[in-house]
Amino acid sequence: MRQPETLFLTPSDWVPNHPSLPVLFYRNILAPAPTDCAPVFERLFSDAGWQGLWRNGIFSYQHYHVRAHEVLGIAKGTAELLIGGPGGSVLHVSAGDCLVLPSGTGHMCNSASDDFLVVGAYPAGQHADIETAAATPGDLKIIATLPIPQSDPIYGPGGPLRALWGDL
Repeated sequence: MRQPETLFLTPSDWVPNHPSLPVLFYRNILAPAPTDCAPVFERLFSDAGWQGLWRNGIFSYQHYHVRAHEVLGIAKGTAELLIGGPGGSVLHVSAGDCLVLPSGTGHMCNSASDDFLVVGAYPAGQHADIETAAATPGDLKIIATLPIPQSDPIYGPGGPLRALWGDL
């Protein structure tokens, strides 16, 4: 079982980021990456109990989610993402990579290849909202206390997510 890289973020301009949970970055988790990783990510996420599966890109504007953690499986192509708001971190992703973003984490796509495709999902019982303005005090409380997923989206219940995120 491969451990993800962790990226701790602090608030950046109007983007709150999560106060204690790191972004998890599984580089080359599907290596060698198949021509189309989408069906593989969909199966992994679904088997791990993540729901609301979708296929698309990543918005070209900074946004975050208050009421959901989010997994992003890079199914095709490459992209440069800005994670964590205007003062955040630039990540270069490619097919076979996977990111798990805790609620409050700002994210946007700076640039992408023409074939860039992402598979996304959310933990059971959580649904993404799209926030593009500063969080209210109530939003910050939800972000800080949103339950962590019961299962790592790649490895399932025994995966590293719960150990790395701990129990809130």
